Amino acid sequence: MLKVLSASYLQGRLQNLSAKLPANFSYGESRAPLLRVLGSLRSSNSRNPNLCKRVFCSESGDGSNPVVEAEEKPVEVDAATESAEVDSKASSAIVSTNPRPEDYLTVLALPLPHRPLFPGFYMPIYVKDPKLLAALVESRKRQAPYAGAFLLKDEPGTDPSLAPGSETEKNIYDLKGKELFKRLHEVGTLAQITSIQGDQVVLIGHRRLRLTEMVSEDPLTVKVDHLKDKPYNKDDDVIKATSFEVIATLRDVLKTSSLWRDHVQTYTQHIGDFNFPRLADFGAAISGANKLQCQQVLEELDVYKRLKLTLELVKKEMEISKIQESIAKAIEEKISGEQRRYLLNEQLKAIKKELGLETDDKTALSAKFRERLEPNKEKCPPHVLQVIEEELTKLQLLEASSSEFNVTRNYLDWLTALPWGNYSDENFDVHRAQAILDEDHYGLTDVKERILEFIAVGKLRGISQGKIICLSGPPGVGKTSIGRSIARALNRKFYRFSVGGLGDVAEIKGHRRTYIGAMPGKMVQCLKNVGTANPLVLIDEIDKLGRGHAGDPASALLELLDPEQNANFLDHYLDVPIDVSKVLFVCTANVVEMIPNPLLDRMEIITIAGYITDEKMHIARDYLEKSTREACGIKPEQVEVTDAALLGLIENYCREAGVRNLQKHIEKIYRKIALQLVRKGESNAPSQVIGPNEAKEKSINELNEAVVMEETQIGSDLQEGIIEKLDSEIPAVADQIQTDLQADKNMCEDDQIVDSKDNIGTEGSQENEASKEFEKIMIDTSNLSDFVGKPVFHAERIYDQALVGVVMGLAWTAMGGSTLYIETTFVEQGEGKGALHLTGQLGDVMKESAQIAHTVARAILLEKEPNNPFFANSKLHLHVPAGATPKDGPSAGCTMITSMLSLAMKKPVKEDLAMTGEVTLTGRILPIGGVKEKTIAARRSNVKTLIFPSANRRDFDELSANVKEGLEVHFVDDYSQIFNLAFGGDQDAEK
Repeated sequence: MLKVLSASYLQGRLQNLSAKLPANFSYGESRAPLLRVLGSLRSSNSRNPNLCKRVFCSESGDGSNPVVEAEEKPVEVDAATESAEVDSKASSAIVSTNPRPEDYLTVLALPLPHRPLFPGFYMPIYVKDPKLLAALVESRKRQAPYAGAFLLKDEPGTDPSLAPGSETEKNIYDLKGKELFKRLHEVGTLAQITSIQGDQVVLIGHRRLRLTEMVSEDPLTVKVDHLKDKPYNKDDDVIKATSFEVIATLRDVLKTSSLWRDHVQTYTQHIGDFNFPRLADFGAAISGANKLQCQQVLEELDVYKRLKLTLELVKKEMEISKIQESIAKAIEEKISGEQRRYLLNEQLKAIKKELGLETDDKTALSAKFRERLEPNKEKCPPHVLQVIEEELTKLQLLEASSSEFNVTRNYLDWLTALPWGNYSDENFDVHRAQAILDEDHYGLTDVKERILEFIAVGKLRGISQGKIICLSGPPGVGKTSIGRSIARALNRKFYRFSVGGLGDVAEIKGHRRTYIGAMPGKMVQCLKNVGTANPLVLIDEIDKLGRGHAGDPASALLELLDPEQNANFLDHYLDVPIDVSKVLFVCTANVVEMIPNPLLDRMEIITIAGYITDEKMHIARDYLEKSTREACGIKPEQVEVTDAALLGLIENYCREAGVRNLQKHIEKIYRKIALQLVRKGESNAPSQVIGPNEAKEKSINELNEAVVMEETQIGSDLQEGIIEKLDSEIPAVADQIQTDLQADKNMCEDDQIVDSKDNIGTEGSQENEASKEFEKIMIDTSNLSDFVGKPVFHAERIYDQALVGVVMGLAWTAMGGSTLYIETTFVEQGEGKGALHLTGQLGDVMKESAQIAHTVARAILLEKEPNNPFFANSKLHLHVPAGATPKDGPSAGCTMITSMLSLAMKKPVKEDLAMTGEVTLTGRILPIGGVKEKTIAARRSNVKTLIFPSANRRDFDELSANVKEGLEVHFVDDYSQIFNLAFGGDQDAEK
């Protein structure tokens, strides 16, 4: 196909076309239609004197190309040829040679692989055979620049409609001698060699040839016969009509293709006027027909038939041109709107950039989201990927100024930031976990054992299934810190959020995206922050969930904490299922009874009762004191807190189950110590009490500094001036230091050469030496109250001796266990005045227990002392001390009965005895809760004997040995056993 150099060159050639066309080109008496069409261009085009030859036929073309390509570079021609073209007429543009072309009957055979060469057309070919190329050069030098150009036949068995490949061209170059001769078409073209540049040879066709025989093989030389067109009548109407149709068709094609107009212009410049044979050759040469169809036109010597063949080709070319135009129009209509939109957007961006109003680029946003998603794309669930792709497509269609754009952008930000399928590598090393738990916490054997069981199961399975563990216990026992230690032992990320007082379901399940300021729930925020899909999530204060107008958060937690449902947890904001089944949930609560039952059913409860005194001592010494001392910047050698001080702190100030209050008191101690140290450092005074000798030394040091200053001011009158100053200002001290003045004078004279900066440095060194001389501050029971104030608690035993009607019970509170005295006293007596008055801010359950106790006590007294009418005729007052504290619970029943019987029989109970248990109307003892807390409270009150229901034996046996140490425990089933233990009867209770 023709390759056009440039649009500007084509325009210049078209402008020159009208001037070059001959004026005498006609068919008989009528002017040629093609000339009239081309002549219409004369009015709009100016003459261009610069003429340059073009290549019209290229060997790279094939039958599938619609037009013939032009060579990109102009073909060089001889100076003689160029001058001859300028001087010659348009009707004979080809240079005549001597001898004439028809005299050549033996020529070199040049194979054309793609298209035949028509008379009047240029064609560049590449000659790879060096011998053939040398022969062509030699022929041109001998003034015989002619060769035969023959189209090469296709190999047998190949499809001529397929475009040839590079391997086919290589095979053509390998053909030699007879093999090449057999592959050449019989009819070819006598070609003039216009120029040779390297291996490129430019040919121009003159007349048709027919192969007769081969003369030599290398290079291939053949004998040829020159062919002439068959005679025809140029006035024949059929031939005229056919030629007119060819011209009309060419005119229509010329309207749509500037390339074809360039063909016409250049042809007329170098060939001359059109006639019927040339018209047929011209139409076939510039058409996009395949090489076989073009060869058929070349071989046809009958002018009429050749015109008919050409008409078919140009008609086909016209149809191709129409199809091309329709395709171009359809594509243009399709993309014109998008192009306009794109151009306007680009202009808008440029304007915004100039004004400083440029917003986020949607393309950059999409690229950022895709880049963020790429690491986990293979692990991301398909339904999530589909939603992300839909939202990314939606983002591209939205305007950046619309509110929906920001909603979609935030939504994609959350979707792509979640760790889809990204799990952290867990550590199932039980020994390492044990070491970590022991390092962070002292005691808590039950909790540690349960965590190690969880890790062991995960190691055997190879994967850890998310569980929901609830740590219940009083404040300050370390529930939150235990969760953090579990995460460290398992090598999981840790995230904590508190739900205390939470009253909005959207905090758990997220908001709908339609709301302003919508955000995902806490679980989605957790996954984004930790970056893994299997963190440890601590849900703090789950027993303090609120319930407001925005729904019930406790019910919203059911889906999150249900192992059967949380594999498809649905957040309202994301609106895609999220797998949180691998998350380990740890909840904390102070009172399990406050957790809703459906939620409690999904959790595994691990109770942390609290710490006994011994455990608190270890925690304070090994954990709290060390961390507090480092936080205050105090060195260990500066302070010593004795064990007696810590014990006094625990028993008299911090009796709660946890150690948070203990930590506060230790921090209070160290803060006061830090203040003391700073004050001593500022005054530069030793820590001990200053005596007379110390005062003398202090005065001498002060006077030394004064002497140095006075020496600078008064020079040689140093001693007299100081004495005068001492006599006037400090006469009481002057008598004590006169004997030391000479030594001071010598020291001052040595220091006289020291500048002020050295004096400052000396003072600093003296301060450091003084700080090293501080005595270690000792914290003991004697000065503990100076740091933390008066004791808050006294001995829980209010009564040193057992009194009638007073019995010690054991109670459980949210702060741990405590002792609870129950007092019963006599108000008045009279026949039929038996009654019971209750005080102590008791709850409904405890009031009912008092009524039951009164009934059971009357029955037991009637059994033991039938003649004693005490309960029938006496009004009693039962009080539980600490009236400001609300109290409730059924486990005080047996204590109330014992208190009433003690008053009725006027017998005190045994000393160092405490009891707990719920009583029925028949005297049966029912189990109670808080065994460990009550046991710790009993030890704190120096109780030696405990009475527990038999149903709680296993709970007591599971306690550690240091908790049970020194206690005598009796387990009872009926109150008669308690009666014998309390009042000294037969002790048949089981120990």
